[in-house]
Amino acid sequence: MTEPLTDSIQDYLKSIYELTEVGQLASTNALAERLRVKPASATGMMQRLASANPPLVKYRKHQGVMLTPAGKRAALEVIRHHRLIETWLVQTLGYSWDEVHNEAEKLEHVISEEFEERIASAMGYPSRDPHGEPIPSADLIMPKDQVIALTKIEPNQEACILRVHAQDADFLKYLEQLGLVIGARVKALEVSRYDQVMRIQLRGRKEAISLGPAITNRVFIEILK
Repeated sequence: MTEPLTDSIQDYLKSIYELTEVGQLASTNALAERLRVKPASATGMMQRLASANPPLVKYRKHQGVMLTPAGKRAALEVIRHHRLIETWLVQTLGYSWDEVHNEAEKLEHVISEEFEERIASAMGYPSRDPHGEPIPSADLIMPKDQVIALTKIEPNQEACILRVHAQDADFLKYLEQLGLVIGARVKALEVSRYDQVMRIQLRGRKEAISLGPAITNRVFIEILK
């Protein structure tokens, strides 16, 4: 029997994809924390998804899970919905980038494929959402993203911010206050070899700012020179 893709299953598949983007297994504890459920509930869902027809995950006891091809397609479908909706809310309805995540979490499960195509077409088929995250294509292929973390920049290098990895509204507001928004140009002035605290200069701002790894590991850039 084919497993119906409920909202809960879609949330699990999306979370597994996001946790395993770097090729690691998604542990039960990591999923439980991310989805705010008990570890036993996460384990039960993993076993359920592993026994679905077709299987949506490969489950290894005490290690975690990886998505199967069917699970990955289902995850990319909901991620495409989510990121298109976020983009639409910003471009069409005037939402700010810190307001869209929770709205998209609700709407990603209910829009039709026709609605998805219409908003994508109306926006000119955007390749990135308001946070710079790549949007899977209509045939559910995730574009390759060549950005690197801001923490990798060297002194005197200049870069453009292309992506921030954040869902927390307060964190996004803080980044905006600092000027660390999509498209901003930054220059690294110095980097401490002891604690990785970085001093950067933003184009158009007189004062340099200091950033720790909690920020520089979540802001992604393209080196300009």
